[in-house]
Amino acid sequence: MNADLSSLAGRARIHAALGDTARLAIVDALTLGDASPGEIAHTLDMPTNLVAHHVKVLTDAGLVSKGRSEGDRRRTYLRLRPEALAALATPRLTGVGRVVFVCTHNSARSQLAAALWKRRTHGEAASAGTKPAARVHPRALAVAHRHALDLDATGTAHVSDVVRDDDLVIAVCDNAHEELTGPVRPRLHWSVPDPVRVDTDEAFEAAYADLADRVDRLAPTTMLRGTR
Repeated sequence: MNADLSSLAGRARIHAALGDTARLAIVDALTLGDASPGEIAHTLDMPTNLVAHHVKVLTDAGLVSKGRSEGDRRRTYLRLRPEALAALATPRLTGVGRVVFVCTHNSARSQLAAALWKRRTHGEAASAGTKPAARVHPRALAVAHRHALDLDATGTAHVSDVVRDDDLVIAVCDNAHEELTGPVRPRLHWSVPDPVRVDTDEAFEAAYADLADRVDRLAPTTMLRGTR
């Protein structure tokens, strides 16, 4: 939707789109993470054709955007547009101890996300990969340096060596989200484009900004263990 979301017409369209229990359930499901239409259908026990209808209404209202998976190119992920839902209360996550961010090579996105989480919350955070590289990508180190984040150039690890049963696992990569179907299953999925594929400073800055925005949105909703 190209109209100003804050205009009367834009706000009326958003309220109308949310005036259906199924669409509100879809918005709730997308509040903290991205999902494919099939995953939404499974989570909400809703026919896929009905999901498609409701997603179109939400998309037309400017509440949801779509992006193609970088893993399985046939798959589409739905992403909530938070600026359209500034007034919607975000579900709280209680009893969170350590947060573990996972991507494929543990060389960029997951490393940056863990460092951002530590700085934002002063809580425990770690990162891991499904196919970890030997080193952190040089451009990830560079963008971390520009934003005063501390990354260990050789500190990559496999998910099986890092994740514990009580961790909050967040996949920041489409491939990791799709591959982790066993005991280690991400609770949240952030569909952050892979900057390594583009391999420019601009791509790494965009990934950093995306992750920083998501961390800032999640942190206030998270009740860390031992806090009130």
